[in-house]
Order: sequence, then structure tokens, then C-alpha cells
Amino acid sequence: MATLTLRNLVKAYGKTEVLHSINLDIANGEFVVFVGPSGCGKSTTLRMIAGLEEVTSGEILIGDRVVNHLEPKARNIAMVFQNYAIYPHLSVRKNIGFGLRTSKMAKADKEKRIEEVAAILSMTEYLDRKPAQLSGGQRQRVAIGRAMVRDPSVFLFDEPLSNLDAQLRTQMRLEIKKLHQRVGTTIVFVTHDQVEAMTMADRIVIMKDGHIQQIGTPAEVFHKPANTFVAQFIGAPSMNMLDARWQGGALHLAGQALPAKLSLPDDTALTVGIRPDDLLVSPGPGVFSGTVSVLEPLGTQTLVYVDIGGREVIAQASGRTPPQLGAHVTLAADLDNMHLFDSTGKAIA
Repeated sequence: MATLTLRNLVKAYGKTEVLHSINLDIANGEFVVFVGPSGCGKSTTLRMIAGLEEVTSGEILIGDRVVNHLEPKARNIAMVFQNYAIYPHLSVRKNIGFGLRTSKMAKADKEKRIEEVAAILSMTEYLDRKPAQLSGGQRQRVAIGRAMVRDPSVFLFDEPLSNLDAQLRTQMRLEIKKLHQRVGTTIVFVTHDQVEAMTMADRIVIMKDGHIQQIGTPAEVFHKPANTFVAQFIGAPSMNMLDARWQGGALHLAGQALPAKLSLPDDTALTVGIRPDDLLVSPGPGVFSGTVSVLEPLGTQTLVYVDIGGREVIAQASGRTPPQLGAHVTLAADLDNMHLFDSTGKAIA
């Protein structure tokens, strides 16, 4: 196990800079997930850590050693890819042991290590099978096992679950989390799926356009988003965003004047964020009212899309007694959980 440090990391292709001064300290044994939309720079960052991309400027440290100019094999890292990258003609045993082919370990010690890793991954009974005889989730476990067998300082995962179906993704998320709790190795995991990030990470690094937008625990980035991008990216369905104005000691939005404790000049433009689970269809009085335009039944709850003054928001209702399409409804809002952002999109504390 080891710490991992990124200092002012920059990546440019010619004159085009795609990663801008990335700074991050990852603790020994920490599970950190990079998340963001396609093209945000998360996989490029991972490949630079792995040594598969050259660093334009800045430093990468594994432990207290700068590794910028070391070959990937000299960094004592292991990488698990999206497409498994296992050998179809080799058995599970030989695939897992492939990382030990150049090791000076005795043959008996190699076999013991393979058996230990297979046991951790519940793959012992499949050791003599070929990959074609395995499910997608089992193949991914083989890929993880091949990375584990060398006992690396840092594990790197590059969207390893994106080729799996929904049920297998959920299962593998749990298995990787259990694996981390068991072996305690430092993990850097890249995904575009914010659900994966929220359910697996100790800390999340949210990226956009080559910049880090926020670093925090799942609870921090969900409950205290740094800006409107993070607020809308984290959470499903996305946070509702409403244009507002601070005037006369109240927030004016969607035809309502809501009291709030703010110290702002009059006529300040703001954006108010309200998560759908804080905006409920109410049989009694509410903060907003509008017309139901779409219903999305999800079993125990129903997502209700409501047009309020030409602006569509997402609210929640009971799955047993949802409103009718086209019905006029009132919405009760948890104003204590409102999020306020200034005209640049930055959160107001």
C-alpha cells in the first residue's frame, strides 16, 4: 500500500491543454473515485498515473517517490481495464498468475499466491476453466485477480463495470467494495457513473473540462455541492435549478417570495437548487403550484414533472397514490435544504 500525490499535474497535446494543474493527495488505503462526463480528463489522469501517458508538467508521487519518468512496470501499480484484457486461450489459473511470470518467487509460492487470490475473489472452483466458460462478472474478477496477485501499492480501475449489465454492475460494485475493505490497498477508480462514485468511494473527485470541480466524501458533494455543475451532476434525478432574485429580505422565485437569512444587496441574481426528494406533491398548502406534465413510476415512489410558470421541475409523490397526468398540484419544499448559487454558479455558504 502507498500514498499517491498529484502536484500541479498538466497534460497538453501540442498547444492544447486538456488537464489543468491537478492537485490531489490520496491517503494510504483510500478508495478515491474520479467521476465526470466524457472528455473531462479523468481517464487521462489515470493513464498518467499508470505511466501510459506522458506528463507535460507537474509531479506524480507514489509514496515519497516521484514516478514521472518510470516505466509502468517499475511503478508497482496494477490496472484493471474496461474490456477485462484477459487471455482467452489461458485458464483462469494462468490468467491470474500471468503477472507473476517474471517474478523470482518459487513455483510453489506462485501457486499458493494464485490460490489465495482466487479464494478472496470466490473463483477457486473456476481456476481450470477458460474465460469463454465464465460470465462477464467472473471475467472481471479474473482481471482483478491478475492485478491483485502482484500485491501492488496502488490499484487503478478504468471504468471496469461499464460492459456489465445493470444487475452485474450492482453486484460487482459490492464485491469491489468488499475487496477493498479486506485487502486495504489504495484504489483510484474512474467512472462516468455517479451512482458508482457515490456507493463506492471514500472520497470523490468531480471533474469537468480538465479541471477539478470538487473533492469530498459522497455526503459532502451531495449535501454541499461547490457549484451548479456538481449539484446537477451528483444525484439522480438531477437537482432542480430555479432562477431567483434577492429583494426586500426575501427570495423571489416562481412567483413566490420566500423568507431567508441572507446578507446580500437588493436585486442580486441567484440560482436556487432543490433536490426532487425535497420537493413533494402535497395534498395541503405548498410553496409552488403547477401542472403535471410527465409521470415516471419507480415502484415505491413516482417522479412527477411539474410545469410551474413555464419552468419544469421534478418532484416526488407516493408510488401508491400519484397524481394524474395534467392535474394541478401544489408542491411542498424543504426550504432548509435549499442550495443557493451566485451568478457564476458558485455555492453561497
